[in-house]
Amino acid sequence: MTDAATNSIEKRITVGNGPAAREIAVIHRLPTRPNTPTLVWLGGYRSDMTGTKALELDKLAAELGIGALRFDYSGHGASGGAFQDGTISRWLEEALAVLDDSKAESVVLVGSSMGGWVALRLVQELRKRASGPNVLGMVLVAPAPDFTADLVEPHLTAEQRQSLAERGYFEEHSEYSPEPNIFTRALLEDGRNNIVLTGIIETGCPVHILQGMQDPDVPYSHALKLVEFLPADDVVLTLIRDGDHRLSRPQDLEKLKAAAAALIIA
Repeated sequence: MTDAATNSIEKRITVGNGPAAREIAVIHRLPTRPNTPTLVWLGGYRSDMTGTKALELDKLAAELGIGALRFDYSGHGASGGAFQDGTISRWLEEALAVLDDSKAESVVLVGSSMGGWVALRLVQELRKRASGPNVLGMVLVAPAPDFTADLVEPHLTAEQRQSLAERGYFEEHSEYSPEPNIFTRALLEDGRNNIVLTGIIETGCPVHILQGMQDPDVPYSHALKLVEFLPADDVVLTLIRDGDHRLSRPQDLEKLKAAAAALIIA
C-alpha cells in the first residue's frame, strides 16, 4: 500500500519457509531524487520502527529526497513471529531479505544498540555474497555487538542460569517497558555463532559511532573495544558525556542526523 502523503510504501514480506516462515512489516520511503542512497534503520532489542530515532531518520530522508527503509524484526512491533524465537541469525536473515526486496543500489546503515551488531553482521554477509547494495557508510548508536557473550552471559546469576537450564529462558526487569526482557538459551547460543569482535571487521565504508558515557546498558568501554576491531581509517567515535543508552534527546537526535547526513552527502 502506497501512502501518497508520505511517499511511502507499507508492505509485508515473508521470510523463511514452512514452520520458520514469518511476515515482516516494512515501510519503504521512496526517493524523490535519482541516484541517491537509501537510509536503512536497524532497531535494537525489543524496539520497533516507530521509535523516535527511526522517525527522525525518516524525516531526514524526506528532507534530503532520498529513500528510507524501516522494518520490525520478527517478534517486534507490527511483524509476525514470536519474540522468544528470535536470534541474531534470524533477525539478520530478515534484514537481508528486506534489503533484497527493496532493490536499493546503495545504502547507509544506521544501527541502534543490538541493531549495531546486526549492521556489522549485515556488512559481513553482503561482502561474502558479493551482491546486494553498496554500503556507503554506517552510523552505530550505542552499538552492542556480541552483547550476549560480552554483556549478558558474564553477569548471569545462579538463579538465571538455573532458569535457562530448566525453562530455556530467563526474565530481567526492563527500564524501558513494563514487560520484562526475555533472554532465551537459543539467543545466547546463537550469539556465539555471530561474534564479530574477534578480528578486524572489514566494513569497506566509513563508520561513525555515537555513544553515551552514562549508558547503563552498554558501557562506553564497549564502544572503545569495537573501535579496536575496525580499520583505522574513516572511523569516528563521538562520546557524549551526559548521554544515556537511548540517545533520543533533541541534542542527541541532531548529532545522529548530522552523522547520517555527512555519510550521504560525502
